[in-house]
Amino acid sequence: MKIICTKSDLLRGVNIALKAVPSKTTMSILECILIDASKSEIKLTANDMELGIETTIKGLIKERGVVALDAKIFSDIVRKLPDNDVVIETDEKFSTIITCEKANFHISGKSGEDFSYLPYIEKTDFITLSQFTLKDVIRQTIFSIADNDNNKLMTGELFEIKDDILKVASLDGHRISIRKIELKESYDPKKVVVPGKTLQEISKILSGEAESYVKIFFTPNHIVFEFDNTIVVSRLIEGEYFRIDQMLSNDYETKVIINKREFLDCIDRATLLVKEGDKKPIIIHITDEGMELKINSQIGSMKEEIDIEKEGRDIMIGFNPKFLIDALRVIDDEKVTIYLMNPKAPCFIRDEEQNYIYLILPVNFNSASN
Repeated sequence: MKIICTKSDLLRGVNIALKAVPSKTTMSILECILIDASKSEIKLTANDMELGIETTIKGLIKERGVVALDAKIFSDIVRKLPDNDVVIETDEKFSTIITCEKANFHISGKSGEDFSYLPYIEKTDFITLSQFTLKDVIRQTIFSIADNDNNKLMTGELFEIKDDILKVASLDGHRISIRKIELKESYDPKKVVVPGKTLQEISKILSGEAESYVKIFFTPNHIVFEFDNTIVVSRLIEGEYFRIDQMLSNDYETKVIINKREFLDCIDRATLLVKEGDKKPIIIHITDEGMELKINSQIGSMKEEIDIEKEGRDIMIGFNPKFLIDALRVIDDEKVTIYLMNPKAPCFIRDEEQNYIYLILPVNFNSASN
């Protein structure tokens, strides 16, 4: 095999494929990026058996062939090459020479025969979204997936389609994040759970441009994202997702409209007094006069008042400040509306159309309010 491509094209392709290389594996072939120049295109592929990525790069194929190269060594070499054309050539034993200007590397490659190519997917059932929308939806929900495997379903996100609405939801047992997107046409109902890791990696690759589109294909076991000469194939998480709709309520005793930036900055200031790992709640007291926020910790205490628009009863309630910060950071509205029932019931931050809903469970603050 002998191919020639620019360093920038090669590096971009390597960085995309690298996202599907496992950090730990007993199969050394999975630690490789496959360079496939056996046909008319140069394709770079990585696959950890749960997530597979294939991306096509521009370049000249002088001699066709296939080689698997250790992903870490290969990517490190490409990153440090001069900004010029790169020549990659292999012999029949897969010994590989990488040349760029006066730099010349010899590394051992492997046959591509043992490499796990991406599974063949019947590409019939799909929806189309702009890259901007998909990247935004992931940003606005991914923070509330669970980060451990105690409940596999919580490590993924629900993608549910009904007619022309895509609902994306995540939860970790303490909070729920929901985003609803209006699609340009109606589709048959679908409901799948996509691994959070897949969505995090896709989000890093997406350009986020409103004019660029992503096709999302659905099968019983896989989901496929196709965009910008790149294909991402991921296994789905099996099982019935939680019945989120039953956890939501439109009832409330207190409704508050508040400037999002002021509220976020205030909570941010309060967390200066909380050590990492310390579970001190922020206590929110809502009255006709306004909203008072206070926090007490071993370091000290802080109190601040914010103007609000209020309907309904006075209430005092405690929250994990991080959960409030996570939700507020991804809301783009200037003002947010918060609905509360009582100090033990979840609060809801949502817009009028319920295009976004953030449910956050309160915490007991008796010990912290002294």
